[in-house]
Amino acid sequence: MLGNFSYCNPTRLYFGEDSLENLGGELAKYGSNVLLVYGGGSIKKSGLYDQVINILKKEKKAVFEVSGVMPNPTVEKLYEACKIAKENNVDLILAVGGGSCCDFAKAVSVSAWCQEDPWEKYYLRMEDVDNKIIPVGCVLTMVGTGSEMNGGAVITNHESKLKIGHVFGENVFPKFSILNPKLTYTLPKYQMVAGFYDILNHITEQYFSGEDDCTSDYIMEGLMKSLIHSSRIAVQNPYDYEARSNIMWIATWALNTLVAKGKTTDWMVHMIGQSVGAYTDATHGMTLSAVSMAYYRHIMPYGLPKFKRYAINVWDVNPEGSSDEEIAAEGLARMENWMREIGLVMNIRELGVTEDMLEGIADGAFIMTGGYKELTHDEIVEILKESM
Repeated sequence: MLGNFSYCNPTRLYFGEDSLENLGGELAKYGSNVLLVYGGGSIKKSGLYDQVINILKKEKKAVFEVSGVMPNPTVEKLYEACKIAKENNVDLILAVGGGSCCDFAKAVSVSAWCQEDPWEKYYLRMEDVDNKIIPVGCVLTMVGTGSEMNGGAVITNHESKLKIGHVFGENVFPKFSILNPKLTYTLPKYQMVAGFYDILNHITEQYFSGEDDCTSDYIMEGLMKSLIHSSRIAVQNPYDYEARSNIMWIATWALNTLVAKGKTTDWMVHMIGQSVGAYTDATHGMTLSAVSMAYYRHIMPYGLPKFKRYAINVWDVNPEGSSDEEIAAEGLARMENWMREIGLVMNIRELGVTEDMLEGIADGAFIMTGGYKELTHDEIVEILKESM
């Protein structure tokens, strides 16, 4: 039975090859000062930077820049951008890049006018925003995080070895996001497939929770089947527009809060993976793939009916003549085969994890309660050992 909930997503999306043509109209809705946020320079090589700058100039915007936003944005980078945003009283933050860039822009949006240390307030105490919020817009160049249509913002603190995400309310969601699948073509294969797994794991984190046969489960099964199909095509031909556009659209729906409705949601793979990332600075999607199989095999007995359903409805396992345990195990085996097929990292040792890090990584993994099994610290250590 579905519980009570409300649903609102205020982000306006522009999707397709010509979607950047809508940027000027959106910029016209905001004041004259724009903070342009982007990563390591790939948008300059591709020509996207010049396109965006020309549109900003046409709309007579004063542009202030924060470049070099890293794949795992740091608290130091957050402080740097907040100073620029506040000193120049920016009216809009425009993120041009992947999910980390969009996450970072949202973190700046709530932190620039924060009266205290935003790391302490938002990431350690997990408090709500009670100060001025700067609007955010996104031009997406990588898919995976769903950050273009949600309130999530993940920041890394290397000094304390913590990587923490805060899911802010709808007032922090991007006001608009521009999604052109062709902008994702230049992404290296490693980053592309890491994004693919981030998408799948966003779905499974929500799917493997609750006992209800709810509408959200049917939606998620369709999204996962579509992703598996399109990912195989994209790995063979990264320039297949249909596959890349489908994946981009799946990524948005995987984490725009819709399919979570009616679900308690799990998120332990993310908690463990993010803690791995805090120690190694490894690519986010690969930290998830490296710990997933050990985690799901650990919790499978506690959510056996759903794992059986997953095997049949997503991985086309024939249930005839097999026990529920055998069906569920075959589903995870097929999932693992697909992960290896597309080139994902399957162990944390490959990401730089050593045995002496395991206790610290387990300490940094927040224990969630929405899945089939509330883990203990020792169980997290065991999962990490199995992921080595």
